[in-house]
Amino acid sequence: METFCNDHKKITISDVADALNVSKTTVSRAISGKGRISEGTRQRVLSYIEEKDFKPNVIAKGLAQKKTYNIALVIPGDCNLVDMPFFQNSMQGICEEASANDYDVMLVTTTASSCANLERMIANNKVDGVILSRSLVKDRNVALLKAQSIPFVLMGTSRDTTILQVDNDHRAGCSGLVSCMLGGGITRVGLIGGSKNYVVNRTRRQGYEDAFKKAGMQLETALIFEDCDTPDKIGAAAEALIREGVQGIVCMDDVVCSVALQLLAEKKLRVPQQIQVASFYDSTLLKNNKPAVTSLLFDDKALGARTCSVLLRCIQGEEVEAKTLLGYELVIRESTLFH
Repeated sequence: METFCNDHKKITISDVADALNVSKTTVSRAISGKGRISEGTRQRVLSYIEEKDFKPNVIAKGLAQKKTYNIALVIPGDCNLVDMPFFQNSMQGICEEASANDYDVMLVTTTASSCANLERMIANNKVDGVILSRSLVKDRNVALLKAQSIPFVLMGTSRDTTILQVDNDHRAGCSGLVSCMLGGGITRVGLIGGSKNYVVNRTRRQGYEDAFKKAGMQLETALIFEDCDTPDKIGAAAEALIREGVQGIVCMDDVVCSVALQLLAEKKLRVPQQIQVASFYDSTLLKNNKPAVTSLLFDDKALGARTCSVLLRCIQGEEVEAKTLLGYELVIRESTLFH
């Protein structure tokens, strides 16, 4: 039987029905918002519950509304250690927003080659909606969720305009950072990036290219190195850029940047006097680096909260914006000369 609670006691749906001299079915319909009852009766029931400060038991409420009051947060099972602060911070924002709306968050891991865990969760009707925390160019999770007609929001960017998306404005941020370097008097700035399978890396490259276009400078594709997903590949890219005589190196994330900085130190090249270095992300990995690294700072917790809010509104059937972009902060430090 459906129960309600306040600070003093629990009551049942029968107690509410008896107090108002209506049927239990009427009370249930008033709570769920479904079924035929007059608006006056509905408001009478809801007003009584609010007046007594009674809150429906979430499980019973879910049964009445055919909802689980759970959402799934999908995180990559193959993420590396440096990614964890992003997932932890964004998860905190998601959980706080979910809790404020009487929802719980269930974690599920997937990989680029398998979404079996998510598939099982959906098959068992455990969630009302899903947040995807990473976007792949060929995304099995998206295909599954579309096929099952499950509400979902991508915490990231996709070229598929049918997907609800909430992301940091990586493209504008990356463009702004590189523009500052170019505006500081250097013309040859190389780029070292990770896997092109991740949409965020492609977006960051677009920002890099935008900066050259805005400055009216020729883009040298020979100074762009992508798919550098191991220390050896990152080191080889940095060596190639040094041979090319670049004046600056921009790294797509702090893992790439830490390896590049290590190589520069081994080559006894001084930063920023001989070569400037910047990162398109600001994590704790380079927190104690000397010199401190110029980077982009994003509010991951706010990103998670906004993504969760969009998903919950979607679940409720509200009209939501197709794409939301959050801002960034350019943190200028000693690794560049324009500080």
